[in-house]
Amino acid sequence: MAVKVLVVDDSSFFRRRVSEILEQDSDIKVIGFAVNGREAVEKTAELRPDMITMDVEMPVLDGISAVKEIMSSNPTPILMFSSLTRDGATATLDALDAGAMDFLPKKFEDIARNNEDAIKLLQAKVKEIGRRRVPRTFKPITQAKPQSMPLATPSSLRNTATLKQPDRSFQRTNSNASVHASGKKYQLVAIGTSTGGPVALQTILTQLPANFPHPILLIQHMPAAFTPAFASRLNGLCQIKVKEAQQGDRLQQGTAYLAPGGQQMMVEGRGSSKTLRVFEDNSERITYKPSVDVTFASVAKACQGDVLAIVLTGMGADGRDGARMLKQTGATIWAQDEKSCVVYGMPQAVASAGLASESLALDDIALRIKKEIGCG
Repeated sequence: MAVKVLVVDDSSFFRRRVSEILEQDSDIKVIGFAVNGREAVEKTAELRPDMITMDVEMPVLDGISAVKEIMSSNPTPILMFSSLTRDGATATLDALDAGAMDFLPKKFEDIARNNEDAIKLLQAKVKEIGRRRVPRTFKPITQAKPQSMPLATPSSLRNTATLKQPDRSFQRTNSNASVHASGKKYQLVAIGTSTGGPVALQTILTQLPANFPHPILLIQHMPAAFTPAFASRLNGLCQIKVKEAQQGDRLQQGTAYLAPGGQQMMVEGRGSSKTLRVFEDNSERITYKPSVDVTFASVAKACQGDVLAIVLTGMGADGRDGARMLKQTGATIWAQDEKSCVVYGMPQAVASAGLASESLALDDIALRIKKEIGCG
């Protein structure tokens, strides 16, 4: 059955363009349009779409306010379109906090290397997001100070669709109550994610203590204009320090380094002195910039098996090859479970390859990390 889409934008040209692109795919059907946020709220109640594409800046009621109202009254998967500016980045992150599942740049030339790739990516995201369901009682993320320990609401993003279950050899961990630390020693934690990642990362990082004993590497598929704002937001919410990675950064315990959008992040050095190499990557061979595979591979070389690597929600299979290299050195690999993912692509790729030793619900990952690392 085709995914039913409501297209929301105050520009008639953009509404028409998005509609034409989406309906090139027989699995997508545009069932209506809205020209502002207020009309979006009304049309959502009337048409009951499977998903919504939503502009951020609109008259009468802006996109963020519309997302909040829709998620309060008729929870529906929402894909935001945003300008690649500092203000656009902040507004889009606010929309994700309010309940939107993902975002794309409004300029299609910023989405991918060529127009055909951009079209395919948009269609794929709409189908993936449109097949997800959110519960009728949705709770948005609460922005709060670290000491009050704000928690995102991953249960609001859980996928209830029935998918074919792959063969898995890993342990399904449903509760932390009976789980004990392995006793393994680590040098760092590395986390890779894509669609649904901003909420997932906030959920995990806000629960880690200020004295977390290792550096943390964060690889989130995100445009260059967004990563400074995202790192700043996380830093304001977390007890650990969070920063956008820079060339030459020396890895410090209790600090999370977010890979800059449009660049690659690698770890260099051996022993206790390790630094980050951050660089422009013009290779056509590597799709993602930043790439989880690139960072994981460098960590495998620099840290051998003394690594805890976690692959969270996201489309595609980025992280699988890097996780394989880490696994060969003796590293510990975890994957987010299907139920708590926005898109069970990247974790599924790792799990299906037999690389993940545990499958964890998003709600459980932070506590599981603290038990494994030995910090409270």
